[in-house]
Amino acid sequence: MGRDWMRAWQLPAGCTSVAQLTLARVPRPTPGPGEVLVRVLASSLNFRDQAIATGRYIGGVISATGTPLSDGAGVVEAIGPDVRAVAAGDRVAGTFFQRWLDGPPTPAFGDALGMPPAKGMLAEYVTLPETGVVGIPQSLTFEEAAALPCAGVTAWNALMCGLRPLAPGNTVLLLGTGGVSLIALAIAKAAGARVIATSSSEPKLARLRSLGADATINYVREPDWGARAAAIAGGSISHVVETVGPSTLAHSFQAVGFGGEIGLIGVLSLAGETSPMALLVKGASLRGIFVGSAAMAVELGAYVDRHRLKPFVDRVFDFEDAPAAYAYQGSPDHFGKVVIRHAAG
Repeated sequence: MGRDWMRAWQLPAGCTSVAQLTLARVPRPTPGPGEVLVRVLASSLNFRDQAIATGRYIGGVISATGTPLSDGAGVVEAIGPDVRAVAAGDRVAGTFFQRWLDGPPTPAFGDALGMPPAKGMLAEYVTLPETGVVGIPQSLTFEEAAALPCAGVTAWNALMCGLRPLAPGNTVLLLGTGGVSLIALAIAKAAGARVIATSSSEPKLARLRSLGADATINYVREPDWGARAAAIAGGSISHVVETVGPSTLAHSFQAVGFGGEIGLIGVLSLAGETSPMALLVKGASLRGIFVGSAAMAVELGAYVDRHRLKPFVDRVFDFEDAPAAYAYQGSPDHFGKVVIRHAAG
């Protein structure tokens, strides 16, 4: 199987800066019982990865040196003993939570990939349990498929896995132009829903409209943008994909319609007015979304193939340029997903 080492980007224990990311030569792993060895061909960045590298994620600075990134796609290179559901050559992606297979979240779904000491995908190879990988959509490249494990499953959970899954004719409100919002836009339009989207950038708003957004709001020019969204929809917004957090919740409470649902996803800003009393009369609800299960990833993959959806990949960086990918994803310029290509598939 060639050399017994591989290249992997690593963050040191106690890391507080992306500048501490280093490219190392480490032993190539061997799959144990029930495990598969994946040759990672592409990975993608999420806001969570910036927070982990700077020591500002849930739980504080990382306690062990390890490989970052939760999102990656590739090919199964080898399988360990007792593996039955996965074969060498399969095109797969890792699941965000390795032990959340189906059903509602529980305390037992374990650590998520990409935060050491958990394994990460910014390496040439990774070993994962056979239950910790899912097949990727046949219609997608590895770079596109790498955009789905966190952002795609999060968007799917928010729109399709609540009390009232998104239906044709519903109206969705999306915040910003990050990976979750753009994948949610594609899912919603394929479902026959109307989409209202926000940004502070007029060029980005124009790009949102070109991707299918039915109405857009510049939240700087419209400081009461929640009320504005409600007015545009005639009070009928069924789903708000809340990717910012407490600082925008009051606006989302204004925007959501009677019987609607706000999917609380974002941790970009943790300060703000969070009283839920505005939901009282509407009978609306606030549901916490922390990515999703392997079963949700499978459902999303089938939906992507059925509707020929394409995650919006903004830029692709080479494996050796991972620090530049972090820098671009952390800037206000990015639009959608930032992907790292490890090798040609």
